[in-house]
Amino acid sequence: MKINKIKIFLAASVMGLGLTSCEDFLDRPTEDSYVAGGYYKTDAECIAAVDYLYNSPWYDFQRGFFSFEVLAGNLYVSGGDYTAFLNFGLTSNNEHIRNMSYSLWAVNGHSNVVRKYIEDGGASEAVKNQTVGECLLWKAMAYFYLVRTFGDVPIVHDNATMITAGTYNEQPKVKKADVYEYIVMTLEKAIELLPEQCTQGRLDKYCAKGLLAKVYLAKAGVNGQLNSADLQMAANLSKDVIDNCGRSLEKNYCDCFTLEGNNSPENMIAWRWVVSSQWTSQNTFQSDLGMTGMDEYGDCWGEWGGPSVDLQDAFGFNVLDDPATRPDVDTRRKATMMTVGDVVPYLWRDHGGFDYMRFEFDKDYNPAAYGQHRCTTGCNLVKYMYGNNADHVAVLGTSAARMASSLCTPLLRLADVYLIFAEAKVLLNQGNDADALKAFNTVRQRAIPNALPVTSLTFDDVWKERRLELACEGDRWFDFVRLSYYNPEKAINELKAQRRNSYWNLDRTFKHYYETGQWLLENKDDEGKDYTTEYDTTTPAPNVTISSFTVPFPMEDLTFNPLLKEDAIHVDVREEYHY
Repeated sequence: MKINKIKIFLAASVMGLGLTSCEDFLDRPTEDSYVAGGYYKTDAECIAAVDYLYNSPWYDFQRGFFSFEVLAGNLYVSGGDYTAFLNFGLTSNNEHIRNMSYSLWAVNGHSNVVRKYIEDGGASEAVKNQTVGECLLWKAMAYFYLVRTFGDVPIVHDNATMITAGTYNEQPKVKKADVYEYIVMTLEKAIELLPEQCTQGRLDKYCAKGLLAKVYLAKAGVNGQLNSADLQMAANLSKDVIDNCGRSLEKNYCDCFTLEGNNSPENMIAWRWVVSSQWTSQNTFQSDLGMTGMDEYGDCWGEWGGPSVDLQDAFGFNVLDDPATRPDVDTRRKATMMTVGDVVPYLWRDHGGFDYMRFEFDKDYNPAAYGQHRCTTGCNLVKYMYGNNADHVAVLGTSAARMASSLCTPLLRLADVYLIFAEAKVLLNQGNDADALKAFNTVRQRAIPNALPVTSLTFDDVWKERRLELACEGDRWFDFVRLSYYNPEKAINELKAQRRNSYWNLDRTFKHYYETGQWLLENKDDEGKDYTTEYDTTTPAPNVTISSFTVPFPMEDLTFNPLLKEDAIHVDVREEYHY
Protein backbone atom coordinates (compact mmCIF):
# COMPACT_ATOMS: atom_id res chain seq x y z
CA MET A 1 0.00 0.00 0.00
CA LYS A 2 2.97 2.32 -0.46
CA ILE A 3 1.90 5.64 -1.94
CA ASN A 4 4.62 5.68 -4.62
CA LYS A 5 3.33 2.31 -5.79
CA ILE A 6 -0.17 3.71 -6.11
CA LYS A 7 1.05 6.64 -8.20
CA ILE A 8 2.58 4.12 -10.58
CA PHE A 9 -0.72 2.27 -10.66
CA LEU A 10 -2.56 5.46 -11.60
CA ALA A 11 -0.22 6.10 -14.50
CA ALA A 12 -0.20 2.53 -15.70
CA SER A 13 -3.97 2.29 -15.57
CA VAL A 14 -4.34 4.45 -18.65
CA MET A 15 -2.32 2.11 -20.86
CA GLY A 16 -4.14 0.42 -23.72
CA LEU A 17 -3.22 -3.23 -24.04
CA GLY A 18 -4.94 -4.50 -27.16
CA LEU A 19 -8.22 -3.66 -28.90
CA THR A 20 -10.72 -6.44 -28.43
CA SER A 21 -14.40 -7.17 -28.15
CA CYS A 22 -16.49 -9.56 -26.09
CA GLU A 23 -16.10 -12.16 -28.84
CA ASP A 24 -12.41 -11.85 -29.59
CA PHE A 25 -9.95 -11.79 -26.70
CA LEU A 26 -6.57 -10.15 -27.08
CA ASP A 27 -3.78 -11.82 -29.03
CA ARG A 28 -1.13 -9.26 -28.19
CA PRO A 29 -0.93 -5.94 -26.39
CA THR A 30 -0.09 -2.70 -28.14
CA GLU A 31 2.95 -0.74 -27.08
CA ASP A 32 1.30 2.68 -26.87
CA SER A 33 0.41 4.56 -23.72
CA TYR A 34 -2.16 7.30 -23.54
CA VAL A 35 -3.04 10.40 -21.58
CA ALA A 36 -6.25 9.66 -19.71
CA GLY A 37 -7.94 12.86 -20.83
CA GLY A 38 -7.59 11.85 -24.47
CA TYR A 39 -8.49 8.23 -23.99
CA TYR A 40 -11.57 6.20 -22.98
CA LYS A 41 -13.61 7.90 -25.71
CA THR A 42 -14.54 4.84 -27.76
CA ASP A 43 -15.73 1.30 -27.13
CA ALA A 44 -12.43 -0.11 -28.34
CA GLU A 45 -10.37 2.12 -26.05
CA CYS A 46 -12.37 1.19 -22.97
CA ILE A 47 -12.19 -2.52 -23.74
CA ALA A 48 -8.45 -2.24 -24.35
CA ALA A 49 -7.91 -0.56 -20.99
CA VAL A 50 -9.66 -3.41 -19.16
CA ASP A 51 -7.66 -6.10 -20.98
CA TYR A 52 -4.70 -5.07 -18.82
CA LEU A 53 -6.53 -6.34 -15.72
CA TYR A 54 -6.46 -9.89 -17.06
CA ASN A 55 -2.67 -10.16 -16.69
CA SER A 56 -0.09 -7.49 -15.83
CA PRO A 57 -1.14 -6.28 -12.35
CA TRP A 58 -1.30 -9.92 -11.25
CA TYR A 59 2.24 -10.72 -12.38
CA ASP A 60 3.99 -10.41 -9.00
CA PHE A 61 1.31 -12.56 -7.40
CA GLN A 62 2.43 -15.58 -9.45
CA ARG A 63 5.07 -16.79 -7.01
CA GLY A 64 2.83 -16.10 -4.04
CA PHE A 65 0.19 -18.11 -5.84
CA PHE A 66 2.08 -21.41 -5.71
CA SER A 67 3.87 -20.59 -2.45
CA PHE A 68 0.48 -21.13 -0.86
CA GLU A 69 0.42 -24.63 -2.33
CA VAL A 70 3.61 -25.24 -0.31
CA LEU A 71 1.87 -23.87 2.79
CA ALA A 72 -1.11 -26.17 2.14
CA GLY A 73 1.09 -29.26 1.85
CA ASN A 74 0.47 -29.84 -1.87
CA LEU A 75 3.92 -28.79 -3.06
CA TYR A 76 7.37 -29.44 -1.63
CA VAL A 77 9.78 -26.59 -2.32
CA SER A 78 12.60 -25.92 0.11
CA GLY A 79 15.21 -23.20 0.24
CA GLY A 80 15.13 -19.42 0.40
CA ASP A 81 11.80 -17.84 1.26
CA TYR A 82 9.96 -21.05 0.36
CA THR A 83 11.21 -22.81 3.50
CA ALA A 84 9.07 -20.50 5.62
CA PHE A 85 5.97 -21.68 3.73
CA LEU A 86 7.00 -25.30 4.16
CA ASN A 87 7.66 -24.95 7.90
CA PHE A 88 5.04 -22.33 8.86
CA GLY A 89 7.71 -19.79 9.69
CA LEU A 90 6.38 -16.80 7.76
CA THR A 91 7.49 -13.31 8.78
CA SER A 92 6.91 -9.79 7.49
CA ASN A 93 10.25 -9.92 5.66
CA ASN A 94 9.28 -12.73 3.28
CA GLU A 95 9.86 -11.64 -0.31
CA HIS A 96 6.96 -13.63 -1.75
CA ILE A 97 4.52 -12.10 0.72
CA ARG A 98 5.78 -8.63 -0.17
CA ASN A 99 5.42 -9.21 -3.92
CA MET A 100 2.02 -10.78 -3.48
CA SER A 101 0.74 -7.89 -1.38
CA TYR A 102 1.94 -5.26 -3.84
CA SER A 103 0.36 -7.17 -6.71
CA LEU A 104 -3.05 -7.47 -5.07
CA TRP A 105 -3.12 -3.79 -4.15
CA ALA A 106 -2.05 -3.03 -7.72
CA VAL A 107 -5.05 -4.92 -9.07
CA ASN A 108 -7.34 -2.98 -6.75
CA GLY A 109 -5.74 0.33 -7.72
CA HIS A 110 -5.96 -0.36 -11.46
CA SER A 111 -9.55 -1.55 -11.16
CA ASN A 112 -10.61 1.56 -9.25
CA VAL A 113 -8.93 4.02 -11.58
CA VAL A 114 -9.88 2.41 -14.88
CA ARG A 115 -13.49 2.10 -13.72
CA LYS A 116 -13.68 5.82 -12.96
CA TYR A 117 -12.24 6.77 -16.36
CA ILE A 118 -14.64 4.45 -18.17
CA GLU A 119 -17.65 5.80 -16.29
CA ASP A 120 -16.67 9.33 -17.35
CA GLY A 121 -15.66 8.30 -20.89
CA GLY A 122 -17.44 8.20 -24.23
CA ALA A 123 -18.10 4.49 -24.77
CA SER A 124 -21.55 3.12 -25.51
CA GLU A 125 -23.73 2.20 -22.56
CA ALA A 126 -23.35 -1.52 -23.30
CA VAL A 127 -19.56 -1.37 -23.35
CA LYS A 128 -19.45 0.86 -20.27
CA ASN A 129 -21.49 -1.72 -18.41
CA GLN A 130 -19.36 -4.61 -19.64
CA THR A 131 -16.00 -3.04 -18.85
CA VAL A 132 -17.01 -1.56 -15.50
CA GLY A 133 -18.36 -5.00 -14.59
CA GLU A 134 -14.99 -6.53 -15.49
CA CYS A 135 -13.17 -3.96 -13.32
CA LEU A 136 -15.43 -4.78 -10.40
CA LEU A 137 -14.99 -8.53 -10.74
CA TRP A 138 -11.20 -8.25 -10.79
CA LYS A 139 -11.36 -5.89 -7.81
CA ALA A 140 -13.48 -8.44 -5.95
CA MET A 141 -11.04 -11.21 -6.83
CA ALA A 142 -8.12 -9.17 -5.44
CA TYR A 143 -9.99 -8.53 -2.20
CA PHE A 144 -11.00 -12.18 -1.96
CA TYR A 145 -7.30 -13.10 -1.95
CA LEU A 146 -6.46 -10.25 0.44
CA VAL A 147 -9.01 -11.15 3.11
CA ARG A 148 -8.18 -14.87 2.99
CA THR A 149 -4.46 -14.09 3.21
CA PHE A 150 -4.14 -11.23 5.70
CA GLY A 151 -7.54 -11.39 7.41
CA ASP A 152 -8.57 -7.86 8.43
CA VAL A 153 -7.45 -5.41 5.71
CA PRO A 154 -8.15 -1.76 4.77
CA ILE A 155 -10.83 -1.03 2.20
CA VAL A 156 -9.52 1.22 -0.57
CA HIS A 157 -12.67 2.13 -2.43
CA ASP A 158 -11.33 5.12 -4.36
CA ASN A 159 -7.56 5.56 -4.71
CA ALA A 160 -7.66 9.00 -6.28
CA THR A 161 -9.79 10.53 -3.52
CA MET A 162 -7.57 9.10 -0.80
CA ILE A 163 -4.36 10.24 -2.48
CA THR A 164 -5.74 13.73 -3.08
CA ALA A 165 -6.74 13.92 0.57
CA GLY A 166 -3.38 12.57 1.69
CA THR A 167 -5.03 9.76 3.64
CA TYR A 168 -4.01 6.72 1.60
CA ASN A 169 -1.51 5.52 4.19
CA GLU A 170 -3.88 6.26 7.08
CA GLN A 171 -6.48 3.61 6.35
CA PRO A 172 -7.45 1.37 9.27
CA LYS A 173 -7.94 -2.34 8.99
CA VAL A 174 -11.56 -3.38 8.54
CA LYS A 175 -12.91 -6.54 10.16
CA LYS A 176 -12.81 -9.44 7.75
CA ALA A 177 -16.56 -10.06 8.03
CA ASP A 178 -17.10 -6.53 6.72
CA VAL A 179 -14.50 -7.07 3.99
CA TYR A 180 -16.44 -10.13 2.86
CA GLU A 181 -19.61 -8.03 2.73
CA TYR A 182 -17.72 -5.48 0.61
CA ILE A 183 -16.71 -8.24 -1.80
CA VAL A 184 -20.33 -9.42 -1.98
CA MET A 185 -21.51 -5.87 -2.69
CA THR A 186 -18.87 -5.45 -5.40
CA LEU A 187 -19.81 -8.70 -7.13
CA GLU A 188 -23.52 -7.91 -6.95
CA LYS A 189 -22.83 -4.75 -8.94
CA ALA A 190 -20.63 -6.69 -11.38
CA ILE A 191 -23.47 -9.18 -11.95
CA GLU A 192 -25.84 -6.30 -12.63
CA LEU A 193 -23.52 -4.85 -15.30
CA LEU A 194 -21.85 -7.79 -17.04
CA PRO A 195 -23.33 -9.34 -20.20
CA GLU A 196 -25.20 -12.62 -19.96
CA GLN A 197 -22.51 -14.55 -21.78
CA CYS A 198 -19.12 -13.85 -23.34
CA THR A 199 -16.72 -16.11 -25.17
CA GLN A 200 -12.97 -16.43 -25.67
CA GLY A 201 -12.00 -15.80 -22.09
CA ARG A 202 -13.82 -12.59 -21.24
CA LEU A 203 -15.81 -12.32 -18.03
CA ASP A 204 -19.59 -12.51 -18.00
CA LYS A 205 -22.45 -12.54 -15.51
CA TYR A 206 -22.07 -16.23 -14.69
CA CYS A 207 -18.35 -15.85 -13.98
CA ALA A 208 -19.28 -13.28 -11.35
CA LYS A 209 -22.06 -15.50 -9.96
CA GLY A 210 -19.65 -18.44 -9.69
CA LEU A 211 -17.14 -16.30 -7.80
CA LEU A 212 -19.88 -14.93 -5.56
CA ALA A 213 -20.95 -18.49 -4.70
CA LYS A 214 -17.37 -19.21 -3.65
CA VAL A 215 -17.25 -16.01 -1.59
CA TYR A 216 -20.46 -16.94 0.22
CA LEU A 217 -19.07 -20.40 1.01
CA ALA A 218 -16.05 -18.80 2.68
CA LYS A 219 -18.05 -15.99 4.30
CA ALA A 220 -20.44 -18.52 5.87
CA GLY A 221 -17.99 -19.40 8.64
CA VAL A 222 -16.16 -16.11 9.14
CA ASN A 223 -17.82 -15.33 12.50
CA GLY A 224 -16.91 -18.67 14.04
CA GLN A 225 -19.94 -20.76 13.19
CA LEU A 226 -21.64 -21.60 9.92
CA ASN A 227 -24.31 -19.21 8.71
CA SER A 228 -27.09 -21.12 6.95
CA ALA A 229 -28.24 -18.08 4.95
CA ASP A 230 -24.77 -17.68 3.43
CA LEU A 231 -24.59 -21.39 2.68
CA GLN A 232 -27.98 -21.22 0.97
CA MET A 233 -26.76 -18.30 -1.14
CA ALA A 234 -23.69 -20.34 -2.12
CA ALA A 235 -25.96 -23.23 -3.10
CA ASN A 236 -28.42 -21.06 -5.03
CA LEU A 237 -25.78 -19.17 -6.97
CA SER A 238 -23.73 -22.23 -7.87
CA LYS A 239 -26.86 -24.10 -9.00
CA ASP A 240 -27.82 -21.12 -11.17
CA VAL A 241 -24.39 -21.25 -12.81
CA ILE A 242 -24.52 -25.01 -13.33
CA ASP A 243 -28.00 -24.88 -14.88
CA ASN A 244 -27.85 -21.68 -16.92
CA CYS A 245 -24.30 -20.61 -17.80
CA GLY A 246 -24.22 -22.58 -21.05
CA ARG A 247 -20.86 -24.14 -20.17
CA SER A 248 -19.93 -27.73 -19.51
CA LEU A 249 -16.97 -29.66 -18.12
CA GLU A 250 -14.25 -30.73 -20.50
CA LYS A 251 -14.50 -34.40 -21.40
CA ASN A 252 -10.88 -34.91 -20.37
CA TYR A 253 -9.63 -33.24 -17.22
CA CYS A 254 -6.19 -32.45 -18.65
CA ASP A 255 -7.73 -30.36 -21.44
CA CYS A 256 -8.29 -27.51 -18.98
CA PHE A 257 -4.54 -27.02 -18.61
CA THR A 258 -3.09 -27.49 -22.09
CA LEU A 259 -2.43 -24.64 -24.49
CA GLU A 260 -5.71 -25.61 -26.16
CA GLY A 261 -7.30 -25.05 -22.75
CA ASN A 262 -6.91 -21.30 -23.25
CA ASN A 263 -10.26 -21.56 -25.02
CA SER A 264 -11.85 -24.05 -22.64
CA PRO A 265 -15.33 -22.93 -21.54
CA GLU A 266 -14.68 -24.70 -18.22
CA ASN A 267 -12.10 -22.04 -17.32
CA MET A 268 -14.55 -19.36 -16.19
CA ILE A 269 -12.09 -16.88 -14.66
CA ALA A 270 -8.45 -17.02 -15.66
CA TRP A 271 -5.37 -14.89 -15.96
CA ARG A 272 -5.06 -14.41 -19.72
CA TRP A 273 -1.33 -14.09 -20.27
CA VAL A 274 0.26 -13.01 -23.55
CA VAL A 275 3.88 -13.01 -24.75
CA SER A 276 4.77 -9.45 -25.74
CA SER A 277 7.29 -6.67 -25.34
CA GLN A 278 5.29 -5.58 -22.29
CA TRP A 279 7.05 -7.30 -19.38
CA THR A 280 4.47 -8.63 -16.84
CA SER A 281 1.90 -9.52 -19.51
CA GLN A 282 3.32 -13.04 -19.74
CA ASN A 283 3.02 -16.34 -17.86
CA THR A 284 6.25 -17.21 -16.03
CA PHE A 285 5.13 -20.33 -14.16
CA GLN A 286 7.17 -22.77 -16.26
CA SER A 287 10.40 -21.02 -15.30
CA ASP A 288 9.80 -21.44 -11.56
CA LEU A 289 8.16 -24.86 -11.69
CA GLY A 290 9.54 -26.56 -14.81
CA MET A 291 12.50 -28.90 -15.14
CA THR A 292 15.79 -27.52 -16.49
CA GLY A 293 15.82 -27.89 -20.26
CA MET A 294 12.06 -28.09 -20.73
CA ASP A 295 12.19 -25.21 -23.20
CA GLU A 296 14.89 -23.68 -25.39
CA TYR A 297 15.39 -20.50 -23.40
CA GLY A 298 17.52 -21.69 -20.47
CA ASP A 299 14.91 -20.32 -18.07
CA CYS A 300 13.63 -23.34 -16.10
CA TRP A 301 14.93 -24.12 -12.63
CA GLY A 302 12.08 -25.82 -10.80
CA GLU A 303 13.05 -29.50 -10.87
CA TRP A 304 14.19 -29.47 -7.24
CA GLY A 305 10.60 -29.11 -6.00
CA GLY A 306 7.42 -30.92 -6.86
CA PRO A 307 4.07 -32.28 -5.70
CA SER A 308 4.31 -33.38 -2.09
CA VAL A 309 4.32 -36.92 -0.77
CA ASP A 310 1.07 -36.08 1.02
CA LEU A 311 -0.64 -35.07 -2.23
CA GLN A 312 0.59 -38.29 -3.81
CA ASP A 313 -0.97 -40.18 -0.91
CA ALA A 314 -4.27 -38.39 -1.53
CA PHE A 315 -4.26 -39.65 -5.11
CA GLY A 316 -3.60 -43.20 -3.88
CA PHE A 317 -0.28 -43.03 -5.68
CA ASN A 318 3.19 -43.88 -4.37
CA VAL A 319 6.43 -43.27 -6.25
CA LEU A 320 8.00 -46.13 -4.28
CA ASP A 321 5.72 -48.61 -6.07
CA ASP A 322 7.12 -50.42 -9.10
CA PRO A 323 6.03 -48.29 -12.12
CA ALA A 324 5.13 -51.47 -14.01
CA THR A 325 2.54 -52.55 -11.43
CA ARG A 326 1.55 -49.50 -9.37
CA PRO A 327 -2.18 -48.67 -9.14
CA ASP A 328 -2.98 -45.36 -10.83
CA VAL A 329 -6.70 -44.95 -11.46
CA ASP A 330 -7.37 -41.20 -11.06
CA THR A 331 -6.66 -39.46 -14.39
CA ARG A 332 -6.07 -36.18 -12.54
CA ARG A 333 -2.83 -37.55 -11.14
CA LYS A 334 -1.05 -37.59 -14.51
CA ALA A 335 -2.51 -34.21 -15.43
CA THR A 336 -1.08 -32.79 -12.19
CA MET A 337 2.27 -34.55 -11.71
CA MET A 338 4.67 -36.71 -13.70
CA THR A 339 7.20 -39.28 -12.58
CA VAL A 340 9.11 -42.37 -13.70
CA GLY A 341 7.16 -44.24 -16.37
CA ASP A 342 5.05 -41.25 -17.45
CA VAL A 343 4.85 -39.72 -20.93
CA VAL A 344 2.85 -36.50 -21.32
CA PRO A 345 1.51 -36.40 -24.90
CA TYR A 346 0.74 -32.65 -25.08
CA LEU A 347 4.23 -31.54 -24.02
CA TRP A 348 7.15 -31.89 -26.44
CA ARG A 349 4.81 -32.96 -29.22
CA ASP A 350 7.60 -32.77 -31.78
CA HIS A 351 9.40 -35.46 -29.71
CA GLY A 352 6.39 -37.75 -29.50
CA GLY A 353 5.52 -36.48 -26.02
CA PHE A 354 7.45 -35.62 -22.86
CA ASP A 355 9.07 -38.84 -21.63
CA TYR A 356 9.99 -38.22 -17.99
CA MET A 357 12.78 -40.81 -17.67
CA ARG A 358 14.37 -40.02 -21.03
CA PHE A 359 14.26 -36.32 -20.19
CA GLU A 360 16.31 -36.95 -17.05
CA PHE A 361 18.73 -39.58 -18.33
CA ASP A 362 18.94 -39.53 -22.18
CA LYS A 363 21.09 -36.77 -23.69
CA ASP A 364 20.05 -37.75 -27.21
CA TYR A 365 16.46 -37.02 -26.26
CA ASN A 366 17.24 -34.03 -24.03
CA PRO A 367 20.66 -32.38 -24.48
CA ALA A 368 20.21 -30.73 -21.06
CA ALA A 369 19.71 -34.08 -19.28
CA TYR A 370 21.71 -34.25 -16.05
CA GLY A 371 21.69 -38.03 -15.81
CA GLN A 372 20.23 -37.48 -12.37
CA HIS A 373 16.83 -37.32 -10.71
CA ARG A 374 16.64 -34.11 -8.71
CA CYS A 375 13.20 -33.75 -7.14
CA THR A 376 13.19 -35.35 -3.70
CA THR A 377 9.47 -36.11 -3.82
CA GLY A 378 9.89 -38.14 -7.01
CA CYS A 379 7.44 -36.07 -9.10
CA ASN A 380 7.40 -32.81 -11.01
CA LEU A 381 4.48 -30.65 -12.01
CA VAL A 382 2.58 -31.06 -15.26
CA LYS A 383 0.05 -28.32 -14.57
CA TYR A 384 1.32 -24.89 -15.66
CA MET A 385 3.75 -26.38 -18.17
CA TYR A 386 3.37 -25.37 -21.81
CA GLY A 387 6.28 -27.48 -23.08
CA ASN A 388 8.69 -26.15 -25.70
CA ASN A 389 8.41 -23.48 -28.36
CA ALA A 390 7.20 -26.00 -30.94
CA ASP A 391 4.22 -26.71 -28.67
CA HIS A 392 3.49 -23.00 -28.27
CA VAL A 393 3.66 -22.33 -32.01
CA ALA A 394 1.67 -25.43 -32.95
CA VAL A 395 -1.31 -24.45 -30.79
CA LEU A 396 -1.25 -20.66 -30.55
CA GLY A 397 0.59 -19.77 -33.75
CA THR A 398 3.00 -17.52 -31.84
CA SER A 399 6.37 -18.08 -30.20
CA ALA A 400 7.07 -18.31 -26.52
CA ALA A 401 10.04 -16.38 -25.12
CA ARG A 402 12.39 -16.39 -22.17
CA MET A 403 10.29 -16.60 -18.99
CA ALA A 404 7.19 -16.05 -21.09
CA SER A 405 4.26 -18.04 -22.42
CA SER A 406 0.63 -17.30 -23.27
CA LEU A 407 -0.75 -20.29 -21.35
CA CYS A 408 -3.72 -19.10 -19.28
CA THR A 409 -3.98 -19.74 -15.53
CA PRO A 410 -7.44 -20.88 -14.41
CA LEU A 411 -8.67 -19.22 -11.20
CA LEU A 412 -12.28 -20.44 -11.20
CA ARG A 413 -13.30 -23.53 -13.14
CA LEU A 414 -16.82 -24.82 -13.61
CA ALA A 415 -15.80 -28.01 -11.75
CA ASP A 416 -15.07 -25.83 -8.72
CA VAL A 417 -18.62 -24.45 -8.92
CA TYR A 418 -19.99 -28.03 -8.99
CA LEU A 419 -18.08 -28.79 -5.79
CA ILE A 420 -19.11 -25.51 -4.15
CA PHE A 421 -22.72 -26.56 -4.70
CA ALA A 422 -22.09 -30.04 -3.28
CA GLU A 423 -20.29 -28.68 -0.20
CA ALA A 424 -22.91 -26.03 0.52
CA LYS A 425 -25.58 -28.71 0.42
CA VAL A 426 -23.60 -30.98 2.74
CA LEU A 427 -23.07 -28.16 5.24
CA LEU A 428 -26.82 -27.52 5.09
CA ASN A 429 -27.28 -31.15 6.13
CA GLN A 430 -28.55 -32.07 2.67
CA GLY A 431 -25.88 -34.62 1.72
CA ASN A 432 -28.50 -36.84 0.09
CA ASP A 433 -29.79 -34.10 -2.22
CA ALA A 434 -30.06 -35.53 -5.74
CA ASP A 435 -28.64 -32.44 -7.45
CA ALA A 436 -25.68 -32.29 -5.06
CA LEU A 437 -24.92 -35.96 -5.69
CA LYS A 438 -25.15 -35.40 -9.42
CA ALA A 439 -22.75 -32.46 -9.26
CA PHE A 440 -20.25 -34.37 -7.13
CA ASN A 441 -20.40 -37.53 -9.24
CA THR A 442 -20.03 -35.57 -12.47
CA VAL A 443 -16.69 -34.24 -11.28
CA ARG A 444 -15.50 -37.50 -9.73
CA GLN A 445 -16.50 -39.80 -12.58
CA ARG A 446 -14.77 -37.63 -15.15
CA ALA A 447 -11.55 -38.30 -13.25
CA ILE A 448 -12.28 -41.95 -12.44
CA PRO A 449 -14.53 -43.19 -15.26
CA ASN A 450 -15.21 -46.58 -13.66
CA ALA A 451 -16.00 -45.19 -10.22
CA LEU A 452 -19.35 -46.18 -8.79
CA PRO A 453 -21.57 -43.14 -8.12
CA VAL A 454 -21.61 -41.87 -4.55
CA THR A 455 -25.12 -42.16 -3.07
CA SER A 456 -24.64 -40.06 0.07
CA LEU A 457 -22.22 -37.19 0.65
CA THR A 458 -20.20 -36.21 3.71
CA PHE A 459 -18.06 -33.13 4.22
CA ASP A 460 -14.90 -35.26 4.04
CA ASP A 461 -15.98 -36.61 0.65
CA VAL A 462 -16.20 -33.12 -0.82
CA TRP A 463 -13.13 -31.90 1.08
CA LYS A 464 -10.94 -34.59 -0.45
CA GLU A 465 -12.47 -34.22 -3.90
CA ARG A 466 -11.69 -30.52 -3.90
CA ARG A 467 -8.07 -31.29 -3.11
CA LEU A 468 -7.72 -33.73 -6.00
CA GLU A 469 -9.72 -31.71 -8.51
CA LEU A 470 -7.98 -28.40 -7.76
CA ALA A 471 -4.54 -29.75 -6.84
CA CYS A 472 -1.76 -27.17 -7.24
CA GLU A 473 -4.18 -24.54 -8.59
CA GLY A 474 -3.54 -22.10 -5.74
CA ASP A 475 -6.76 -22.96 -3.92
CA ARG A 476 -6.06 -25.53 -1.19
CA TRP A 477 -4.58 -23.15 1.37
CA PHE A 478 -7.62 -20.92 1.16
CA ASP A 479 -9.82 -23.97 1.76
CA PHE A 480 -7.89 -24.47 4.99
CA VAL A 481 -8.35 -20.79 5.87
CA ARG A 482 -12.14 -20.90 5.52
CA LEU A 483 -12.25 -24.21 7.42
CA SER A 484 -10.23 -22.56 10.22
CA TYR A 485 -12.94 -19.92 10.61
CA TYR A 486 -15.40 -22.41 12.11
CA ASN A 487 -13.43 -25.62 12.75
CA PRO A 488 -9.80 -24.65 13.47
CA GLU A 489 -9.04 -27.92 15.24
CA LYS A 490 -9.81 -29.96 12.12
CA ALA A 491 -7.71 -27.66 9.93
CA ILE A 492 -4.74 -27.70 12.33
CA ASN A 493 -4.80 -31.46 12.88
CA GLU A 494 -4.88 -32.24 9.17
CA LEU A 495 -1.93 -29.96 8.43
CA LYS A 496 0.09 -31.44 11.30
CA ALA A 497 -0.60 -34.98 10.10
CA GLN A 498 0.58 -34.38 6.52
CA ARG A 499 3.62 -36.08 5.03
CA ARG A 500 5.34 -32.80 4.09
CA ASN A 501 8.92 -34.14 3.96
CA SER A 502 10.98 -35.64 1.12
CA TYR A 503 12.36 -39.04 0.14
CA TRP A 504 15.97 -40.10 0.46
CA ASN A 505 17.97 -41.76 -2.35
CA LEU A 506 15.38 -41.63 -5.11
CA ASP A 507 18.04 -40.85 -7.70
CA ARG A 508 19.74 -44.25 -7.37
CA THR A 509 16.44 -46.11 -7.59
CA PHE A 510 15.22 -44.13 -10.62
CA LYS A 511 18.52 -44.38 -12.47
CA HIS A 512 18.81 -48.11 -11.80
CA TYR A 513 15.29 -48.62 -13.16
CA TYR A 514 16.09 -46.59 -16.29
CA GLU A 515 19.27 -48.58 -16.96
CA THR A 516 18.03 -52.08 -16.10
CA GLY A 517 14.23 -52.03 -16.02
CA GLN A 518 14.40 -53.39 -12.45
CA TRP A 519 12.75 -51.59 -9.53
CA LEU A 520 15.11 -51.74 -6.56
CA LEU A 521 14.47 -49.71 -3.41
CA GLU A 522 17.26 -51.36 -1.40
CA ASN A 523 20.47 -50.15 -2.95
CA LYS A 524 24.11 -50.32 -1.82
CA ASP A 525 27.22 -48.94 -3.45
CA ASP A 526 30.40 -50.92 -4.13
CA GLU A 527 31.61 -50.31 -0.59
CA GLY A 528 28.37 -51.55 0.96
CA LYS A 529 27.00 -48.15 1.94
CA ASP A 530 23.22 -48.30 2.25
CA TYR A 531 21.22 -46.12 -0.17
CA THR A 532 17.77 -47.53 0.52
CA THR A 533 15.02 -45.28 -0.79
CA GLU A 534 12.73 -44.20 2.04
CA TYR A 535 10.64 -41.32 3.35
CA ASP A 536 12.23 -38.82 5.75
CA THR A 537 10.64 -39.47 9.13
CA THR A 538 13.19 -37.46 11.11
CA THR A 539 11.98 -33.95 10.29
CA PRO A 540 9.24 -33.01 12.78
CA ALA A 541 5.74 -31.92 11.83
CA PRO A 542 5.31 -28.14 11.53
CA ASN A 543 4.04 -26.12 14.45
CA VAL A 544 0.61 -25.08 13.17
CA THR A 545 -1.55 -22.85 15.39
CA ILE A 546 -4.65 -20.76 14.83
CA SER A 547 -2.42 -17.78 14.05
CA SER A 548 -0.91 -19.72 11.12
CA PHE A 549 -4.02 -19.04 9.05
CA THR A 550 -3.31 -15.30 8.90
CA VAL A 551 -0.24 -14.27 6.94
CA PRO A 552 1.71 -11.29 8.35
CA PHE A 553 1.66 -7.99 6.49
CA PRO A 554 4.90 -7.09 4.68
CA MET A 555 7.24 -4.93 6.74
CA GLU A 556 7.03 -2.11 4.19
CA ASP A 557 3.24 -1.95 4.54
CA LEU A 558 3.53 -1.85 8.32
CA THR A 559 6.04 0.99 8.04
CA PHE A 560 4.03 3.11 5.62
CA ASN A 561 0.70 2.51 7.35
CA PRO A 562 1.13 2.09 11.13
CA LEU A 563 -2.63 1.58 11.49
CA LEU A 564 -2.13 -1.95 10.18
CA LYS A 565 -0.72 -2.74 13.63
CA GLU A 566 -3.92 -1.59 15.34
CA ASP A 567 -7.15 -3.52 15.92
CA ALA A 568 -9.61 -3.70 13.05
CA ILE A 569 -12.73 -1.57 13.03
CA HIS A 570 -16.30 -2.36 12.02
CA VAL A 571 -17.60 -0.61 8.91
CA ASP A 572 -21.13 -0.75 7.54
CA VAL A 573 -19.86 -1.09 3.98
CA ARG A 574 -23.26 -0.76 2.32
CA GLU A 575 -23.80 2.54 4.09
CA GLU A 576 -20.24 3.78 3.62
CA TYR A 577 -19.49 2.79 0.01
CA HIS A 578 -21.50 2.97 -3.20
CA TYR A 579 -21.03 2.01 -6.86
